[in-house]
Amino acid sequence: MSETPIPLFSDTETRPTPGMRAAIAAAEVGDEQKGEDPTVIRLQERVAELLGKEAALWLPTGTMCNLVAVKTHTRPGDALVADWMAHVIRAESGGAALASGVVVEPIRTERGIFTADELQAAMDRIAAVPEPYGQPVGLVCVEQTHNFGGGAVWPFKALDAIAAVARARRVPLHMDGARLLNACVALDVPAAEVAARVDSLWIDFTKGLGAPIGAVLAGTAKFIARARRYKQLFGGAMRQAGIAAAGCLYALDHHVGRLAADHENARQLARGLADIAGIKVRTAAPDTNMVFFDASGLGLSNREFLDRLTAAGVRMSGAGGAIRAVTHLDVSRADIDRALATVREISLGR
Repeated sequence: MSETPIPLFSDTETRPTPGMRAAIAAAEVGDEQKGEDPTVIRLQERVAELLGKEAALWLPTGTMCNLVAVKTHTRPGDALVADWMAHVIRAESGGAALASGVVVEPIRTERGIFTADELQAAMDRIAAVPEPYGQPVGLVCVEQTHNFGGGAVWPFKALDAIAAVARARRVPLHMDGARLLNACVALDVPAAEVAARVDSLWIDFTKGLGAPIGAVLAGTAKFIARARRYKQLFGGAMRQAGIAAAGCLYALDHHVGRLAADHENARQLARGLADIAGIKVRTAAPDTNMVFFDASGLGLSNREFLDRLTAAGVRMSGAGGAIRAVTHLDVSRADIDRALATVREISLGR
């Protein structure tokens, strides 16, 4: 019998643990669309408390969190400022433009972390267009951690500087917090300390936290009340969603502290890859659970390398012109060793 493939393609590949499955099976449920599901209500209250925000809103996916947040914060014709490789720009099928009618003003960076000066310059470019030809900046978005930036974490100093510029311009600051708790573990800070620096943000439970469904958007009570309308409009209201919310609650109880093990596995993978001739590691010291590297030095295209890797039982992905490996709760240290051994075999057999 062949070995089980090693799932380094994405942390979205995590599967519910036996304990999570038991929590899901035992969940108390009600009509979520009517605000009557007790498990969803508990999750929303817990996330609001965790993030230090007035209110929170359950949604099926993180992409819908961004879709709803952009729609709630902006008006058609507004400009949205974000890193050029931000998920809200590159991986959401143009949802912000389609649903909210916003114009995107991208900031080009190396790892997704732009500076206050770069944000100021982007906003100045927009403001320089005289009326009636220009448009106001409606929203600034940051991503924590930054996916295509190699799982990069926004340091407090950088985030504070961005927030100061946004506040001075009276523009709301939204955080795509898909992997927010990875960042909090890496920074060793409470989630509320990060959340205090932005006007709205969300947590995705289907990545490193290992739940099968769900994300929660948080902000002021007024913001969430408006967001609820767009949740309904975009088809995000559900019925007995407590079966999914129970998995998210279980993840908060059992899967946050262990994210540090994923980060260490990513560092181990990066160190091992860096020692293989022909492999160029872009994230030599990963902030969190992602390793980006290039295998073209082996005389293979990254696509060819990925095909050989998959055939040998190791699944990684192509992302941003590189190869991406993502560690998570279904990847052990032994899996990292096996993945490295497989890469070595491919490198020697080229």
